[in-house]
Amino acid sequence: MNQSNIIKKDLSNLPVKPNLNNYDKAYSEIKWQELEKNVDFFEDGTLNIAYNCIDRHALSSHKKNKTALLFESSTGEKETYTYLDLYKSTNKFANVLDNLGVEKGDRVFIFLPTIPERYTVFLGILKLGAIAGTMFAAFQEMALLDRLADSEAKIVVTNAVLYPRIEKIWKDLPNLEKIIIIERGSVDQPKGEKIIYYNHEMEKASEEFEAVHMQKDDPSYMLYTSGTTGKPKGVVHSHKDIVSAIATTKYVLDLQENDIYWCTADLGWVTGVVYGVLGIFGLGGTTVAFEGKFSAENWYKILQDYRVSIWYTAPTAIRMLMGSEIKPKEYNLESLRFLGSVGEPLNPEGVWWGLEEFGLAFHDTWWQTELGSISITNFQALDIKPGSMGKPFPGVYGAIIDDEGKELTPNEEGNLALKKDTVYSLMIGIWNNKAKFDSYFNGQWYISGDRAYKDEDGYFWFVGRADDVIKTSGERVGPFEIESALVEHEKVVEAGVIGIPDDLRGEIIMAFVVLKPEIGESEELKEELKMFVKGKLAGHAYPRKIKFIKKLPKTRSGKIMRRLLKAHELGLPEGDTSTLEDY
Repeated sequence: MNQSNIIKKDLSNLPVKPNLNNYDKAYSEIKWQELEKNVDFFEDGTLNIAYNCIDRHALSSHKKNKTALLFESSTGEKETYTYLDLYKSTNKFANVLDNLGVEKGDRVFIFLPTIPERYTVFLGILKLGAIAGTMFAAFQEMALLDRLADSEAKIVVTNAVLYPRIEKIWKDLPNLEKIIIIERGSVDQPKGEKIIYYNHEMEKASEEFEAVHMQKDDPSYMLYTSGTTGKPKGVVHSHKDIVSAIATTKYVLDLQENDIYWCTADLGWVTGVVYGVLGIFGLGGTTVAFEGKFSAENWYKILQDYRVSIWYTAPTAIRMLMGSEIKPKEYNLESLRFLGSVGEPLNPEGVWWGLEEFGLAFHDTWWQTELGSISITNFQALDIKPGSMGKPFPGVYGAIIDDEGKELTPNEEGNLALKKDTVYSLMIGIWNNKAKFDSYFNGQWYISGDRAYKDEDGYFWFVGRADDVIKTSGERVGPFEIESALVEHEKVVEAGVIGIPDDLRGEIIMAFVVLKPEIGESEELKEELKMFVKGKLAGHAYPRKIKFIKKLPKTRSGKIMRRLLKAHELGLPEGDTSTLEDY
């Protein structure tokens, strides 16, 4: 990785002074106990996420009429919701659930597209003290069955379009008592004695509800993550996570009073929960929600029309925008002041592209579903080394360790680990699977499963998932480094890299390459790409085999599923694919 090119920050040139303007001072001084002061606890020492996201703002004179949510539908209809609006609707929905016999700790799952009711439902569940489960609207029957059966979900909230998928599996879900149908945008509604209609129940429900007092480690929401083997695992988070959601939104994403914020992540993904709901509402900010499909035109128009100032998105979207013929400079995007990236490491080319096209570099952020909030990151007040993960968030202790748990010296590759007692929002469990939960830890360390190194300046650099690292001719090669080199080529949009068995070298590097739409495939181009990478990296670290592909297999959060590339190439089992994009 070329570390010589550094994007230097001149804080005096920033339009707004960052919330965190001296990283070293903040890292040495800020403690989680101090950050808890950003959250309202009840007099008995308990708290509630929904109270902190909505109630405390709605009950204050200066925030109650502030816009919380700006929604645009797939057909271009616009709606605006204040904190007082959401206070009333979340109270009503908590009462709806209460009337249905939902109790503290019961699981209520959300299976909806990006519509305003999704926010009301999610926060209403938490207000009651039940556990909210979120799912992508693209999930099919098997993915739904895995999650709803394992969690023993009591209620599912969905709409008429998605309901048939639940209907097909309902007979296999003995714990599923009721389904709530949201009527928005649909004429034909399903009928049945166990089917409840959202609008009908909300009209009857009281606007008064006192948020249930929850202990710090009481469960709040759960998300299922997929692995190479077995069923998806239910990662459970707690109510105290609101502390880190607020702190990281404030100090990493730099949200301030007058910002308009857009996190493009779906609520079915942890980023959509933590940074699409908890952090932004916890700080009393204003967020945009867009129901429409991804396209360069759609997204640039949202950024322009809503005068978005903070934009948090995924590398896969950034690379798609880079490959589009529609350019950002065709729109008025002067309102933007901070760009963040999450989900998969952002190639250096994406960071530089942001600087060239927007006058702003993308700030890559690293964390995982299990960690619950940004843990290692690039800050507004820190220089950026494109391709680097940045530095740990204040309060978090990150290190590179060997398999025995010993910390390694700068520039030594090893396991990326965090001291578990320094991760405030660390998951509290894997649903009904203690053995899986315990497998994440080695003594005091949470083991991320990522390989990385830390440079002499304290910046962390991602190498690859431990399972993805390629061993060729005795050398260890990270796929991310080769993918980043390929993406720098003017004809390439995206690349996925794996190792495949080779009698001579142990493994050879194979690249799956997505070309720009106007570029034709040829053997000559394959050779050109090989030489291009060889010229940028070490002689052994280039793809000896290249296959052109129309689309890379990815999760809906944007992670390239390299194991699927390997499975397809070598005829291996695919493992769990429930979070896979349509492919």
